[in-house]
Formats: sequence, structure tokens, C-alpha cells
Amino acid sequence: MKQPCVYMFANRRNGTIYTGVTSNPPRRAFEHREGLVKGFSSKYGCKLLVWYELHATITDAITREKQIKGGSRANKLALIETLNPDWKDLYETLI
Repeated sequence: MKQPCVYMFANRRNGTIYTGVTSNPPRRAFEHREGLVKGFSSKYGCKLLVWYELHATITDAITREKQIKGGSRANKLALIETLNPDWKDLYETLI
């Protein structure tokens, strides 16, 4: 599945949140879940895909990622809670 996407991973409900962008959501989600992505997400155990948003172009996705990263934690929590109030792992919805 090649589809520009902005996503958020968390280590638990209301825990540490990682925001990223990719053109291949299933592959990137797998990498995060398995700890193959070195850095922030693996350091803090962000393995639950709790939110994602598909875009028409990678430019649109990058713009949205910057908007989300520049926003407050409260805004990130609101995005997650609106789409996924139970903080379920959404990985299965990608494959």
C-alpha cells in the first residue's frame, strides 16, 4: 500500500506519543511495532498505532505532520480520542 500518511504511535493510553509521516503505512507501522526504527519511538516503546490520516500527496502529508508536531499535546490527544477513544492498536486496519 503506497499511500502518503501521517501517523501517531504511543506506548500506552495517554503515554508518550510519536508523530511521523510515511508513504508506506503498513511497512512503517511494522517497523515501529518490531522496534526496527532506531530513535525516539524505540527508546520510549511507542509500538501502538493509535491514529493515522491518509493524504493525496506526500507534500500534503508532510505539511500536516508539521502542523501536528507544532501543536500542543492536548491537540494530539484530541485527534486520537476522536478517531480512537479506546486507544486500540489500529495496525490491523492497514493490512
